[in-house]
Amino acid sequence: MAEDTVVKRFGQRVGYTEEEIRKFLEGGHRVRQVNRLAEAAPLYSIVAEVVRARHCNSGYKLGDSFVLDVDGNFISKLCPKRLCVYLISQLIVPVALINERLSEGLNPNDFHFMRYVKCPDSGVECMGYGEVMLEVKVVPRRK
Repeated sequence: MAEDTVVKRFGQRVGYTEEEIRKFLEGGHRVRQVNRLAEAAPLYSIVAEVVRARHCNSGYKLGDSFVLDVDGNFISKLCPKRLCVYLISQLIVPVALINERLSEGLNPNDFHFMRYVKCPDSGVECMGYGEVMLEVKVVPRRK
């Protein structure tokens, strides 16, 4: 699919005017990212799986997982019903790293910072309440 076709479809989806689409096409990095993420979208999902949980107020348990598309949108039917802002906010950096790697045509799992993230709660031993750790990775989409 031609680059400008993907960008135009993206622009229509998010509500860009024709002028905004033309302006968008001037930015090589944006065009590259939109095109590469469009290629990756049907192939991959981002999964953040609970690998440690103690006394979590939201009720997260070992093995719970949050599934996102490659753009960083939660696929709500594949996530726990309750979303904790303290835990979910920790996904900003790993999802951005994955996006960057996909947009550059690199292995999306080959990043070294923040493969694991924790909610900022320090646990009851440290004057907090509980604690949860997630492992973040890219997985092939199921067909």
